[in-house]
Amino acid sequence: MKIKGLIVIALFSLCSFSLFHKEEKHKILSHIVDLKQQNLKLYWKDDSGKNLSNFKRLKEYLINDKKEELIFAMNGGMYLKDRSPQGLFIENGIIKKKMNNVQSAYGNFYLQPNGVFFITDTKEGGVCPSYDFSYEGVRFATQSGPMLVIDGKIHSKFTKGSRNLNIRNGVGILPDGKLIFAMSMQEINLYDFASYFKSLGCKNALYLDGFVSRTYLPSKNWISTDGNFGVMIGETKN
Repeated sequence: MKIKGLIVIALFSLCSFSLFHKEEKHKILSHIVDLKQQNLKLYWKDDSGKNLSNFKRLKEYLINDKKEELIFAMNGGMYLKDRSPQGLFIENGIIKKKMNNVQSAYGNFYLQPNGVFFITDTKEGGVCPSYDFSYEGVRFATQSGPMLVIDGKIHSKFTKGSRNLNIRNGVGILPDGKLIFAMSMQEINLYDFASYFKSLGCKNALYLDGFVSRTYLPSKNWISTDGNFGVMIGETKN
């Protein structure tokens, strides 16, 4: 029994070291969520219909109205000038914004294929191209783009060594089904950002946004409460 315990500890340490090494290489801040153990939701407006807009207001709303503590937050997809989602948004099973099926326009959102990050009623997370998305059993969803990794392959339109550098954030599905949220702490191109997710074994990963990206993660001494967003992703505890 002791030998098995040591093996498990060694494997866990090896995985932790591997993730740390990849984070250091790409200067990435990451957070892993197990939906079976952790509480994660998508947010846009408060109960009065007012945009929450940033992590400061989200934190206050959660503690005052829901009696919940914000553990982690990240901006969750592109938005329009009025801070409404640029594409699909589902909250508590209700479609608040319809799927954006425009195939050709300016901006990363329209670099096809774009995709959807979603959480099901059975607390399973997923990322898929928008054309593969199914509404059945989905409790939360946000559309953004482009896809970073599709069926284990980096988006074909990304260029290795590209000088198109920016702060970026995204979400991927790890081989064990857990979610990994990541934000670059320095400017990075899309190819290298996608490579980070692929190196962790993510078969699918989605780009959330660029220079506006923020993360709230006190456990790693990273607390950003500024910004002005549309949809936000938040982990809470009672």
